[in-house]
Amino acid sequence: MRIVAALLHLCLCATAAVSTDGSTETTLKAAPGDIALLPCYTAGNVTPSLTTWMKNEREVVVGGGGRGGPAPAERRLAVLHDGSLNIRGVMPGDEGSYLCNATLPGNHTFQARVLLQVTSGPESVSTSITSTTTLSNGTLYTKKGSLVSFNCSASSYPSQRLTWAFRGASSSNDSLVSASGSWLDFRIENVQPGDQGVYSCRAENTVSHETANKSTELLVYYVPDRHPDCMWAPVSDSTHVQFTCTWHGVYPMPGLRWGDHGLFQVTDSLSMTLNRSLLSDGQTVKCMAQHQLLDPGKEKSCSFTLKPPFPEGEPLTAALVATDVTLSCTEAASTPPANTTWRKGLQQDAIVPGSKYILSVEGPVLKLTIVNVSKDDEGVYFCRSENPLAVSELEVYLTVKTSSAYTGAIIGIFIAALIVGSAVIVAKTIYSNRHRICLGGGFGQLEDDRGDVLSLVESDDEQIFQDAVPQLPPITNGHHTTLVQIHRIPSSDHEEAETADSSAQQQEDTVQTDEPEDLVSF
Repeated sequence: MRIVAALLHLCLCATAAVSTDGSTETTLKAAPGDIALLPCYTAGNVTPSLTTWMKNEREVVVGGGGRGGPAPAERRLAVLHDGSLNIRGVMPGDEGSYLCNATLPGNHTFQARVLLQVTSGPESVSTSITSTTTLSNGTLYTKKGSLVSFNCSASSYPSQRLTWAFRGASSSNDSLVSASGSWLDFRIENVQPGDQGVYSCRAENTVSHETANKSTELLVYYVPDRHPDCMWAPVSDSTHVQFTCTWHGVYPMPGLRWGDHGLFQVTDSLSMTLNRSLLSDGQTVKCMAQHQLLDPGKEKSCSFTLKPPFPEGEPLTAALVATDVTLSCTEAASTPPANTTWRKGLQQDAIVPGSKYILSVEGPVLKLTIVNVSKDDEGVYFCRSENPLAVSELEVYLTVKTSSAYTGAIIGIFIAALIVGSAVIVAKTIYSNRHRICLGGGFGQLEDDRGDVLSLVESDDEQIFQDAVPQLPPITNGHHTTLVQIHRIPSSDHEEAETADSSAQQQEDTVQTDEPEDLVSF
């Protein structure tokens, strides 16, 4: 039990105020259940002969002098020997303005006023935040975009005021919302990472101005829709490569690991370095990502498949002396991307860009331009591509020719074309006059006879055509005439007679040769 009294003169003077009737007033606060001691005459050691206590203009107790003594246990209100009012077990309702009228020896009177305030609390402050999950340390977390409701309640007498306050990483607001009453709530729709911080409910007794607080930390978890990023970076040794897996924009830190097995490491960036002996063509490198907001087995991942380089281009190139030539090489198949360079000669000497050699890159194409080509530039060039898996080379041979070589080639092509053209003309001429060559000039009469059929009797001997065909005796023009038989194909009955006469006439005109056994007929 707490005893509340104003016993020190200095304290009474410090808190006293002059009333309208000339008496002083002292403010005294007490909680329910306390013992309150209201002072009356404190100016000296004089004991009042009679003391009357009134509350709100109504008499509550009377006592005096030596008759007062200690207050009986059964009496809750009692006047002590010095005129003080003793209230045991203060209750709500005892508050108010008390007036002490004391009669001193010599019929002197004294008045004193005491303002008793009965207050309690604030106490039993409690908070509730919905749509959240409690961690082992008592911290709450919610998912980004959620609807979160905050509620606060407390108990105070005679009245209280409740206030929700926020303190975050980037901002601080001592008062989000405030009101009088036994409870206070508010809500945040579509909560964002900026709403993460400490939320406090503050309860204040409006009479005693006593305060009580209860704070709760709220975390806002979020996971982006995108997957983690898998990247690679070259190192000083070309046979090694560094793989890096990152997943930024995640809270709290995710768990990352390389491969399908092993432990997750709590970080948003995880790297590993491998050498060529641990890499192979077609190998898949995979990074797994885990987070509290992801269901088990629903981890996000990123991956890529390793491929060795494969440069492509024309293996043979020719150029004319004193001209410029460009060698091209394309490499777009490798993963990670290969480092491609041009080299010269069997020793693969590095080509240094300058006035003689110009290097240019157009996407996956690496070009080497040789300015003012000479015979010294002739030879083999290598397009060399290397990534952590392997080294691959494209061999290009450059032939340098002088202008005379090109002139001889042009002349040779012209002569060949002339010969071929002449042959074509001669063959066409022979073909168009073939009937004259075969029949000679003595059978011009056949041209007017469209119904004649020429039959050629083949020779049984495998001799040259000129030997197998019987020749007619020489005539005046010095040429031989081939023996032929001409048959008329009858077109109707009345033509049969004409056919017979024609055959008889032809037989008469036929001249026999010395070798009739080989007969060729048309």
